[in-house]
Amino acid sequence: MTTLPRLAAFALLAGLVAGCSSGSGGGYVAAAGKQGNAAPLTVEQLSAKVGCKPKMQVNASEIRTGYCKTADGEFFVTTFKTQAGKDAWMDAAPEYNPHLVGKLWTVLSSRKVLDLLKERLGGDLHLTDHRTRQMRTIG
Repeated sequence: MTTLPRLAAFALLAGLVAGCSSGSGGGYVAAAGKQGNAAPLTVEQLSAKVGCKPKMQVNASEIRTGYCKTADGEFFVTTFKTQAGKDAWMDAAPEYNPHLVGKLWTVLSSRKVLDLLKERLGGDLHLTDHRTRQMRTIG
């Protein structure tokens, strides 16, 4: 995957930026979409759903990113403590698409890999910059 080093560098940068931001409190939301006090799924839990033990790239309080390589392909799993943190990350990541997006997580990879992972993780497949009117989301 030719963009893998760029994705790793971006994940690290995003972690540093998010770690320095104040964030907005708020409750956690589980990746399965259930609201309430349920803890969100971790990088490790999401990765385990697709048969991977992640190599952690960013391990900050507001954002965590792990790298995985499976038979499906290579990808990055990122989790966020708050929706505001996820939104800030999404605003900084428009050129890295497509990506699979859940409540407090994202997965970055090629479209082929994301199609395979979506079957097990759920989420929405974002095919373009989420801030434009042309954004296509496949639910």
